[in-house]
Amino acid sequence: MTADLLPLWVLLSSLVASVAIFGLSERRVATRTAINLVAAVVKLALVAVMLWGVYQGARYEVRVAFVPGADLLLRSDPLSLLFISLSAVLWLATTIYAVGYLEGAPDRSRFFGFFSLCVASTMGIALAGNLLTFFLFYELLTLSTYPLVVHRGTAASLAAGDRYLAYTLLGGGLLLVGVAWLHATAGGLEFTVGGALPPPGDAAPSYVACFALLVAGLGVKAALVPLHGWLPVAMVAPAPVSALLHAVAVVKAGAFGIARVIYDVYGVRLADTLGLLRPLAAVAATTIVYGSLRALTQDDLKRRLASSTVSQLSYIVLGVATFGQIATVGGLVHLVHQGLMKIVMFFCAGNLADELELHRVSELDGVGRRMPLTMAAFTVAALGMIGLPPVAGFVTKWYLGAGALDAGAPWVVGVLLTSSLLNAAYFLPIVYRAWFGVRREAWPPPAGRLEVRPTLLGPTVVVAALALAAGVFAATELSPLRWVELIAAQEYGP
Repeated sequence: MTADLLPLWVLLSSLVASVAIFGLSERRVATRTAINLVAAVVKLALVAVMLWGVYQGARYEVRVAFVPGADLLLRSDPLSLLFISLSAVLWLATTIYAVGYLEGAPDRSRFFGFFSLCVASTMGIALAGNLLTFFLFYELLTLSTYPLVVHRGTAASLAAGDRYLAYTLLGGGLLLVGVAWLHATAGGLEFTVGGALPPPGDAAPSYVACFALLVAGLGVKAALVPLHGWLPVAMVAPAPVSALLHAVAVVKAGAFGIARVIYDVYGVRLADTLGLLRPLAAVAATTIVYGSLRALTQDDLKRRLASSTVSQLSYIVLGVATFGQIATVGGLVHLVHQGLMKIVMFFCAGNLADELELHRVSELDGVGRRMPLTMAAFTVAALGMIGLPPVAGFVTKWYLGAGALDAGAPWVVGVLLTSSLLNAAYFLPIVYRAWFGVRREAWPPPAGRLEVRPTLLGPTVVVAALALAAGVFAATELSPLRWVELIAAQEYGP
């Protein structure tokens, strides 16, 4: 294996698995599971090698001529490694969870084939070295996740898939126009630390219009208001797909893309000079409050979590749209922190549905005594989302608040405080019901020794521990926070 080709090998580890799984019959359960797990472990190992190499100053790049003036380009840098490291870790956890959750379900080869293709699309988005490559994998992500959303084939899932496709194809169209227009105005646009665009001169209005198109296209998957309508409806999908949409792939691709556009296409200083950041920060703040208010009204547990995602994801956008190095740290580190905490919550929702057929918050009285490890994991994640120490979410909000004050934007602190109060208002009732609520009838006993199958409980508890560790050990050299501080220092320069 040639080291320079590492980005390609990371991509192929999922593509090859996808092709192999599509070719398996439904009866080849052991073979399908083995391919899934081997591919996930190999990918994690490849990403670890690449991460260490980039930390040591190595550069990995694969370039293929595609159209005049723009190549297909896969390249590693600290920002791409932040995204693919999170994805590789959480995809291993989600693979184990999905194998257990879909045990005995129909059409598993189709599900896991598209599941692996979705992984490959996300890796391509993370490793894209220019806007054209990013766009191609961004659209492949749409096409590979649609079959997962409609997997159950019910009327509700098909309707949700139609809405998802309508929103994401519209977003893709806006993104394509923005990419083409900006390419015609400024050239090839390879992602460059500090920004790739030349001084705007007379092209300033075109720069502003292209930015609006790019952010609108990316804002669909990032669930920015008013482009968020597909996300709560998509909760009819199986729990592993919900985890995929909310913590690893789709919504993160949108937020990651916005960060790329601000930092490595426009450059944060040019974006601020053109007056692009403040309107985006205002949209993010509106989304944060709106999502939290919507979550208050949802009794369906997955819909409440979906509305929470609408809110929580915009912390990333708010951080990258607040001009300042400290705020950038808060926004980018939430890319990791939100992923860890939110995937735990969807795993817990899946555990409750699979074991006890519980789907509503109003049904959860006393469930903590029946499923203590599941609800302990949920409690850790919920406290982190509220922003209480020492869970990872506290680190996010601390840096966002400090960054806002450093940038002369104290109104952001007000948004964070309002959001935290609303977070508490819709998460703490779940925690209270689970641990202190009283159920009139006894819960049915577990089928095995554990409260739920090990393939469902193990990933839930392990990732909850990672979310706690990301907060407790935030100051150590190996934490996501330290890696993000390196990225922010590069983007803002000396």
